[in-house]
Amino acid sequence: MTVDAAAEAAARTLSMRLFRGMLATQETLTAYLGVRLGLYELLHNHGPMTVDELANAAGLARRYVREWLEQQVVCGLLAVDDPGRPWMARSYRLVPGHHRVLTESADPLSLVSTCVLPVGGIAGALPHLLQAYRTGAGVAATVFGDDWRNGHGGANRAIYTHQLTGWLREHLPDVHVRLAAEPSRIADVGCGAGWAAIGLASAYPRAHITALDVDADVVELARAHVSEAHVATRVDCVVADVSRLDNGYDLVCLFDVAHELARPVQALRACRLACAPGGTVLVLDSQVPDAFGGPGDEIERFQYAASVLHCLPAALDGVGADGSGTVMRAPTVREYAAAAGFRDLQVIDLDDRFHRLYRLRS
Repeated sequence: MTVDAAAEAAARTLSMRLFRGMLATQETLTAYLGVRLGLYELLHNHGPMTVDELANAAGLARRYVREWLEQQVVCGLLAVDDPGRPWMARSYRLVPGHHRVLTESADPLSLVSTCVLPVGGIAGALPHLLQAYRTGAGVAATVFGDDWRNGHGGANRAIYTHQLTGWLREHLPDVHVRLAAEPSRIADVGCGAGWAAIGLASAYPRAHITALDVDADVVELARAHVSEAHVATRVDCVVADVSRLDNGYDLVCLFDVAHELARPVQALRACRLACAPGGTVLVLDSQVPDAFGGPGDEIERFQYAASVLHCLPAALDGVGADGSGTVMRAPTVREYAAAAGFRDLQVIDLDDRFHRLYRLRS
């Protein structure tokens, strides 16, 4: 193949890739409408519905609902009983199994928090991102709004519900025994919506957990979730920076938050000082290669895109911000830990494509 022919083939391949990416983005945005307007929940709870039934139940305009339903059938997210019937007589339903993906829950297959809501948050923040790239400033978490807050807060809910305790039992048996066998104190730094604190409280009934976050709105959300899980007597949700922690904690957790911190070394130092003798700091963060390379797999592509669109701008928000971003590699974590005064760092590879666990001890 000549150079010109190779370039032509490469251009055509990229053109089709970007078209498919645009199509996927558009269809994700239509799923966003279905989530935010409660349409999937209504179809899941009620069963098959006509345009009028769904529009009336959701309090929406019939013409918009009709277009959305037809588009959802065309893209394969919903099914229709008989497409040949007049539009007002057609009955629409969720494809069996699709409710697990399109409704919010602790199901590992639910993508509402991981994929759908964050797209809404990023879409609203795009003008601010353009300006940030020009000035070098960060973008405050408030800019990404409730969509990002609710999405990011629930993205790891399944992990905290189904896997976290097993990871502790398998990879950190001494920590597991310490939390299970005696009264203990746990700090969940950057607690988000509270799912990790709930998972730990459910697994370790003798533990008392302080869940803290600087976002007052997300702390209110965490308090509601903790109350619903009936663990409020053992989980305190507080609006506070990590520097406000007292000491004497058996375990201090930074779950999927360290890469977004403006000053990670300072935060890790505060976590170290908060530990009781023999205590442990656990950092759950991105599973990425230890060094930059060429084209990556889907997971590395996801991590980099998340960094470009949210995590790096968030990590640059603040005076003296380091700007780690989502792609926080193991050598960087090791460097931060050493600067924060930790003498030992253990890298734990998990049975999870997105995350890696780090144990820090002083």
